Amino acid sequence: MAVRTLLAVPFGCLLLAAQTPDAASSFDHTDVMIPMRDGVRLHTEIYVPKNAREPLPILMTRTPYSSRGFRDSLNRGSYQELAEDGYIFVAQDIRGRYESEGQFVMLRPPRDKRDPKAVDESTDTYDTIEWLLKNVPGNNRCVGITGVSYPGWLTVMAMIDPHPALKAVSEQASPADM
Repeated sequence: MAVRTLLAVPFGCLLLAAQTPDAASSFDHTDVMIPMRDGVRLHTEIYVPKNAREPLPILMTRTPYSSRGFRDSLNRGSYQELAEDGYIFVAQDIRGRYESEGQFVMLRPPRDKRDPKAVDESTDTYDTIEWLLKNVPGNNRCVGITGVSYPGWLTVMAMIDPHPALKAVSEQASPADM
């Protein structure tokens, strides 16, 4: 009898998990290569809700850890509740990481503003937001950026010279000195 009860509980849990809707399936997913001001293109994944009734804000994260795992975040974890609230989600591989072009520089220092060709994480964020506003239909021209750990540091860097559409920033556990 005890064996039957123990087996029934795990199988019952598996059946419940299998019936849970896939939040990510309610989004149209697009992979793009967004050009930066110096010609480098950054791999970016965009998730737009299929049944949006009004223009939505964009919530983005930039990462050195691969944007490919972002879809799973819409089904569980920190983005699941946000997915239910209505956002356009954007995940981007930073320079030189995974499918993005360019050279990765750990904790890339802020650019020399006297050099018009200089780039940094702030310019890459600015250029990305500018491209998203022009090319992603259904956005309300408001952008938020979030990140934890290294992506948290990238979030802080986005505030150096922020795009005017950047309205919300949530950095968490940002490293100050590696």
